[in-house]
Amino acid sequence: MAEIMWQPEPKNFERIINRKQIGLYQCQNKGKLEAFFSNYGARLIALYFNGINVTPSYPTLEPYMSATVAPYHGATVGRYANRIAKGKFSVEGKDYQLSINNAPNHLHGGAEGFHRKVWNIGRTKPHEITFTHFSKDGTEGYPGNITVTVTYTLTEANELVISYTAETDAATPFNITNHAYFNLNGEGSIINHQLQINADQFTAVDPTLIPAGIEKVAGTAFDFRTSKRIGEHIDNTEEQIIRGSGYDHNFVLNKENNELSFAAKAVGDKSGIEMEVFTTEPGIQLFSGNFEAVEGDASTFRNTFCLETQHFPDSPNQPHFPNTILEPGRLFTSRTIYKFGESK
Repeated sequence: MAEIMWQPEPKNFERIINRKQIGLYQCQNKGKLEAFFSNYGARLIALYFNGINVTPSYPTLEPYMSATVAPYHGATVGRYANRIAKGKFSVEGKDYQLSINNAPNHLHGGAEGFHRKVWNIGRTKPHEITFTHFSKDGTEGYPGNITVTVTYTLTEANELVISYTAETDAATPFNITNHAYFNLNGEGSIINHQLQINADQFTAVDPTLIPAGIEKVAGTAFDFRTSKRIGEHIDNTEEQIIRGSGYDHNFVLNKENNELSFAAKAVGDKSGIEMEVFTTEPGIQLFSGNFEAVEGDASTFRNTFCLETQHFPDSPNQPHFPNTILEPGRLFTSRTIYKFGESK
């Protein structure tokens, strides 16, 4: 992974795929934030706060194009972020079968999801960039033609604001997120980061990481209602920890409806950098980097974490979960804010 002060070179991210140009785009506010984006996957490549890259990055585009190295790093993920059990669902009385790319389930929109698409460049400003994508009916098995926009904005309050809209011509499951991998120290282990999540409940999972019910966090390793080290209970012998090899679970945020509200707060133990997360989404997926990010390099194990704002996994098959079916004539909107500061 990259050094803290490393910055990407535009020439290392320039490619042409299917006659579409891929490039690297820079945005900056007047404060302490600087970001680099690629239209390959409408992807956040690097995010600097106070000169530290809080989203450890690769120096070329190739790892992000790989199916195994970093396919989701910083990417816009969809049509359906997270898992759909066995890739099956029904809409308006019709059964659909999606591709299976995380056996036995469908994950993050399939092998050719949004993360693998070359997005169009829309509006650009020094502090803002918009990407657009048209997904055809039948892509990865999903019904309906759908048009999606993602706008990244760096505000003067040192916020990265991610805004989404989508429209469809046929009812379809839709659940979108950004899959940034964070390390608020810039490098090294994340197990001593402090983390708070505003959730009294989480979705427990079966052995294939499909939700098997909603459980209270109280008395479990999943209780982040007050701040604690990410690693404090990460190796507990609880069944849910074992199934996720650590944390790979959706938390049910304490909120009503879809108002923008506080979801989580993380603090780098060495840097003192704070990151607060606010979202209109009902859930947030905590993933604690339970793998070697660089194969065979043990030092990359748990050196990043994800806080993915989204609807719950497998919602199309779980009617008691918040609805994820986007209907024709309805504009989907979603907003997430990652706000950065320094601990006092």
